[in-house]
Amino acid sequence: MRLVNYPAIIEEAWAGFDASKKIVSIEDISAKVSTNHVFRIQLDNDDQVIAKLSYFGKYEHFREDHRIIHALSNNLLYPFENVLAKSLVKNNQVYTYRYQKGLVDTWVVFYNPIRTKEKLPRRLNEEQIKLLAVQAAKFHKACFRTNSVLPKSSKKLRTDIQELLDILDTETGEFEHRLHVEFLKEQCAIFLKNTQKLNVIQFDLLPVFVDWNIGNFSVNENFQLYSRWDYDWFRVSTRIMDFYFFSRVVSYIGDRTVFSYVIGPLMEDRFMLFLEEYHKVYPLTENEIRFIPEAYRFFILNYVIKYGRYFFHRTFAIKLQKEAYEIYFPSIETFDAAKILRILGI
Repeated sequence: MRLVNYPAIIEEAWAGFDASKKIVSIEDISAKVSTNHVFRIQLDNDDQVIAKLSYFGKYEHFREDHRIIHALSNNLLYPFENVLAKSLVKNNQVYTYRYQKGLVDTWVVFYNPIRTKEKLPRRLNEEQIKLLAVQAAKFHKACFRTNSVLPKSSKKLRTDIQELLDILDTETGEFEHRLHVEFLKEQCAIFLKNTQKLNVIQFDLLPVFVDWNIGNFSVNENFQLYSRWDYDWFRVSTRIMDFYFFSRVVSYIGDRTVFSYVIGPLMEDRFMLFLEEYHKVYPLTENEIRFIPEAYRFFILNYVIKYGRYFFHRTFAIKLQKEAYEIYFPSIETFDAAKILRILGI
């Protein structure tokens, strides 16, 4: 994929959207961590558009996710009505373009540029942690209220895990995950068993963005959520799916450029403070707290193991998958739900 002419694909995609406006320049503004690409497009009438190019996952999910996000962005009420980037629409549908040629299968969506304000500091103080927790809870509640008007999502936790199990039974899966196939099947079985035990199907279902690192959103001068971009891991699921990345944002170490996905931030006192403030606004249940380590297990299974080599650049993928077997999975047993339940008085 590195040899693909991305600007040519974007030119082709734009011509299918609006051939009356010509592209003057295409600037790569990607974060360079994942295999996805983001471009700033300058048009001949001085308008600017953002193009997102992806080949991570499935095109059907890519198209479905952006239709849900677009509906969400149009139905979120004050103060979150302008938080999400608006996708460009053609014939009353979010416009997505699929490019297929030879071994190349990649997809494009266009956005209006989104305004940004302040990024969070790399390390938050306690007052900032409390403010972020309140914003997270309010945003989750606002997203939950839109459920009745959003398109249905076909992605489910169980189906994602079943896809991984199916991959592990193929020659490709056995080769890619050699020496770990049975271990991964065991991890999948644990997740599915605990999901049923905790009755996750009864949790609040809402749009979640999963990846909340500080490069993906901005806040205003009052530390209120101002804008949110980067929808790579978007899904409609339980709000608990967002908690691991919130724990990383508020952790003692803070945001890092050289990253690992260790479980430690989920048990830090700073995350306990976050949960206390969140719980005051959007109360959590016992089963949701007990699901936190399973949401973490799902994140490692789905995004690090199943999609890691397709989403992250090769260097990151190899590092993260190695750490998954040596550190991430074994550490799940260290999660102490009783500590959180005691602190929250549940």
